[in-house]
Amino acid sequence: MHELTKAPPPRRPDLHVATEGEFKGWRTWIRDSFESHVGPFWHRIEPDGSVRCAFRVEKKHLNGSGNVHGGCYMAFADYSLFAIATHVLDGRAVTTNFACEFLDAAREGELVECTGEISRAGGSLIFLRGRMMSGDRQLFTFSGTIKRVKRKAQPQPNA
Repeated sequence: MHELTKAPPPRRPDLHVATEGEFKGWRTWIRDSFESHVGPFWHRIEPDGSVRCAFRVEKKHLNGSGNVHGGCYMAFADYSLFAIATHVLDGRAVTTNFACEFLDAAREGELVECTGEISRAGGSLIFLRGRMMSGDRQLFTFSGTIKRVKRKAQPQPNA
């Protein structure tokens, strides 16, 4: 196991920890209004240092056929990329590449969980892959690339 996977995440004002309910003790980010709207999506660091993400399927996650909408799977997978990379991210980053396979449908009430791994973490790019499950059923697999980004210096007014 990579040494960085054992480090605790930095304290962040945008990280919320649930204090009650099904996801008590799990974390979510509150900085992304889109994820907050389509989620909530949650993650936790397991005792072995790996990251597990999850959400409970609600009516709002379903398509017209009563299955989880593909866009919801993709949004949750993108959230999961950043959660899985939490031990190696030290600042802002963006998704630059994403590929996926839809394997099975989840329905209202099911718990969808995601695990994954970092394939490689370089200086500016982090390559990851993951899979979503509901119980023993594999629902969705994906891979993605995250690029670390530096904040651009704000232009200084002439004094």
